[in-house]
Amino acid sequence: MIRARPAQRQQAAATGILTLYALLVLGPLVLVVVNSLRSTAAIYARPIGLPTMDGIANYAAAWSQARFSTYFVNSVLVTVASLVVGVGAATLAGYGLGRYRFAGREAVGSFFLAGLLLPAQLGVVPLFYLLRALGLIDSLAGLTLIYAAHTLPLSTFLLAGFFRQLPVELEEAARLDGARELRIFTSIMLPLVRPALMTVIVVQCAPIWNDFFYPLVMIRSNDHFTLPVGLSSFVDQYQSDYGGLFAALVIVSLPLILLFVLANRHVIAGLTAGIGK
Repeated sequence: MIRARPAQRQQAAATGILTLYALLVLGPLVLVVVNSLRSTAAIYARPIGLPTMDGIANYAAAWSQARFSTYFVNSVLVTVASLVVGVGAATLAGYGLGRYRFAGREAVGSFFLAGLLLPAQLGVVPLFYLLRALGLIDSLAGLTLIYAAHTLPLSTFLLAGFFRQLPVELEEAARLDGARELRIFTSIMLPLVRPALMTVIVVQCAPIWNDFFYPLVMIRSNDHFTLPVGLSSFVDQYQSDYGGLFAALVIVSLPLILLFVLANRHVIAGLTAGIGK
């Protein structure tokens, strides 16, 4: 009888633990999706059961009657605009810090790093007065500027590290061929850090999409609510409609789940870049 090698036993144990963890994580998610396709009466009668075609009405009610269509569009606009502005600025800052040597570079890097040390909510009072002076209270543009600024420290820190790993010979060869700095950045450096950019986008997308604090403080009208605030309002109004609540939870969670699934390969490539160097 052939005995299993220690490495094989360890691999089997690790696989079993990870499988159990996956089931624990996916179990509640599957339960939410299934119950979102059941009526509230069916959920009361049997908390765990099979979905029915009548459950589609839960999504229709949440999307139209509870104005989740408006909240969804607001969240998409704010998230996409914040990532474009914030990650775009962080890419330029990270490239400068990672590839150029200049007086005060360490001080500038420390300034960005300091943004990771202080809780963002500490500055909500002066930030509120600043946005009010600019006329950006109850505005999606105000939320966009807040989130874009919050993405800068971590995004710049991560991208500067990736830019710093790229070989200097690439720039030297490009300069010998007559390429200017902007061409070197856009045509050579930027494509090489694409996995890192995708990693930063995914990492920064979830906090912006799920943020409840700033929309609650800075937004006044229902027309400008994002999904987390809209979900809170929906829970207060329809707390006995469990089918609708589960449908609302799926609407809020599904875009992030799809993003992580579609970008999983790029995120892993970005996180593991440079390990073998």
